[in-house]
Amino acid sequence: MNTVIDIQGLTKQYPRKPRPALADLTMRVYQGEIFGYLGPNGAGKTTTIRCMLDFVRPTQGHITIMGLNVQANSVAVRREVGFLPAELALWEHMSGYDTLRYMADLRPGCDLRYAFELAERLRLDLRQRAQEYSTGNKRKLGIIQAMMHRPPLLILDEPTTGLDPLVRHTFNDLLHEARDRGQTVFLSSHILSEVEAVCDRVAVLREGTLRRVERVDVLKNGLTRTVTFYSDVVLDPVDWSALAGVKRAEAGPGYVRVYVTGSMDAVIKYAAQFPIEDMRVDAAGLEQVFMEFYNG
Repeated sequence: MNTVIDIQGLTKQYPRKPRPALADLTMRVYQGEIFGYLGPNGAGKTTTIRCMLDFVRPTQGHITIMGLNVQANSVAVRREVGFLPAELALWEHMSGYDTLRYMADLRPGCDLRYAFELAERLRLDLRQRAQEYSTGNKRKLGIIQAMMHRPPLLILDEPTTGLDPLVRHTFNDLLHEARDRGQTVFLSSHILSEVEAVCDRVAVLREGTLRRVERVDVLKNGLTRTVTFYSDVVLDPVDWSALAGVKRAEAGPGYVRVYVTGSMDAVIKYAAQFPIEDMRVDAAGLEQVFMEFYNG
């Protein structure tokens, strides 16, 4: 796989701060993936992005994007990037249409027809001025300007702030389409459901330290799932507790509930000998991942 973002030993220490904003951060993002950067506000997500775009300089370490050192080649790097900042500043007197025309003139190769298609799909009225837009509509305009030139790399910082659920669903579709075209998406967010819905891999950041980088399905598979079997016969929880991968089991009238980590092979094979009327699996989500990394 081609490496699009390569971060090695990135550390950022701001003056008069007791701890670094980033501490020895090392990770890679590959072409054609949607990479989620997960952490609460203040974890260091935006600082990482600012270092990636050479808005701030790191204390230690280095970053390359598409093989280019971001400090030595900052202009060349930005040509290949579509960027949506967490705090978006717009020209308040300009309409959405005029804003996109102006941005297209600044960046050769923009297809305004594609920009207008994005506006239609996101349900944004481009005739209004920015000062008349709601927070969500301003966010839509920011998404369009980041995506309209179909850049090889999209860097999106908290992209869905203020968007309603229906528009978020459309936005997720746009990200999947970008990935299918071979574009890479670096998506910073603290909204767990958003990351889980679209991302191939996720990095978990805590207080400037990278805790884990893993595929979403692998992260979830390592967590505890709750499996409930319903049957007309008595199911002894003691026997279920002895199975491989089962952390504990409990029973009630007409059911047994087991808490499984990893493979469910032993549990399913054991259940096959009983007349099971129904079963329910409550899979772990990224919220549980998040809490396991942040508790304590």
